[in-house]
Amino acid sequence: MEHLLIIEDDQAIAELERDYLEMNGFKVDIEHDGIAGLKKALETSYDLLLLDVMLPGENGFEICKKVRREKEIPILMITAKNDDIDKIRGLGIGADDYIVKPFSPNELVARVKAHLARYRRILQKDEETKKEIRIRDLQIDLFSRRVVVNHNEKILTAKEFDLLVFMALHPNHVFTKEELFERIWGLDAIGDNTTITVHVRRIREKIEKEPSKPCYIETVWGVGYRFLK
Repeated sequence: MEHLLIIEDDQAIAELERDYLEMNGFKVDIEHDGIAGLKKALETSYDLLLLDVMLPGENGFEICKKVRREKEIPILMITAKNDDIDKIRGLGIGADDYIVKPFSPNELVARVKAHLARYRRILQKDEETKKEIRIRDLQIDLFSRRVVVNHNEKILTAKEFDLLVFMALHPNHVFTKEELFERIWGLDAIGDNTTITVHVRRIREKIEKEPSKPCYIETVWGVGYRFLK
């Protein structure tokens, strides 16, 4: 049984999320305070984190950054603000998805299942393949999930790594943002292009010598992105 943590200061919302997730077979813990939630997230082996942005003690952005330094589990951030700046900030610090209140509990469950399924598939593929991708100065170790550029290791979030691997395994193929979102997040129609744009930008900042003149991930204007081999 997969074990999830909800960090949400609104007790009614937290309990609603827990009830729907438990009905779908998950084990769920709740914390209402940011500091206590961060401690629990770091000290307990969870499979996924549902994280509110506005929290007492420690806000969701800070919790996300600190958890991401230690763990690669999926992190879904939840906010009452439909603000692209918040989305970009959350995705930029390592969140895997962003859900705006009010939302359907069934949508929440669908996103949780999709992220966990994607995470399981990546872990299984890593165990099965144990392959390494080498393209010019870029080395990607699929077993250890390490990325090295010109002998310097780069730290990528779980979704950044998944996106980079997928594109590197399909060189010279042009993917739309919608296709990449569906392939990596396992969802269709309930994501937005901001997610892919932010992740590509963050990957470029980490692997490209000149992010403004990329030699690995090329923008195909009006279409999407292509990995150059």
